[in-house]
Amino acid sequence: MRQAGLIAGAAATALIAAGAITYAVAGDEGSSDAVPSAESADAGFARDMAVHHQQAVEMSYVVRDRTDDEEVRRLAYDIAQTQANQRGMLLGWLDLWELPKVSADPPMTWMGMADAASGEDGALMPGMATNTEMRRLGSLSGERAEVFYLQLMTDHHKGGVHMAQACVRACEVGAEKRLARGMVEGQESEIALMAEMLEARGAAGRP
Repeated sequence: MRQAGLIAGAAATALIAAGAITYAVAGDEGSSDAVPSAESADAGFARDMAVHHQQAVEMSYVVRDRTDDEEVRRLAYDIAQTQANQRGMLLGWLDLWELPKVSADPPMTWMGMADAASGEDGALMPGMATNTEMRRLGSLSGERAEVFYLQLMTDHHKGGVHMAQACVRACEVGAEKRLARGMVEGQESEIALMAEMLEARGAAGRP
């Protein structure tokens, strides 16, 4: 089945990216030998994507308990596990670099997009669900929960891909750039899969 193959492919991409990650910063091929500064793209991406990933993990565990559909539950589990592991890497690098995990600057400042999201109703970055949308997801069940989750996660992945692409261009630590590249590949694959899953349910992504 093509859907199962896409899920497996996305999971494999994440595992390959994870396997390529080391905590070595100095001497990493294609990277700067210097520890990144708190204002660098490397640190900004690590902080912001850790927050972005945390919401994806939360959404995935919510829908897993709101439906009996094995296809959606499997996708949600894969997303939750992959993004929780990646979040741990990002926070681990901040610890290694002895940099703060929070910043006084608005999210995405490192991308030159400090005004891209107002933070209204909890949506700190583009693609993130609002607090109202998270509550609605938790109130739905069955196919309605599946469709809403797939719509929310599609938007979430699009925002994540945009941020990861910016890290590929601007980050200097080779291991982090490789992780970001793996995120782009994995999440674009899942976006295509979720479009098929929505279509099978007579729905589509949100405008």
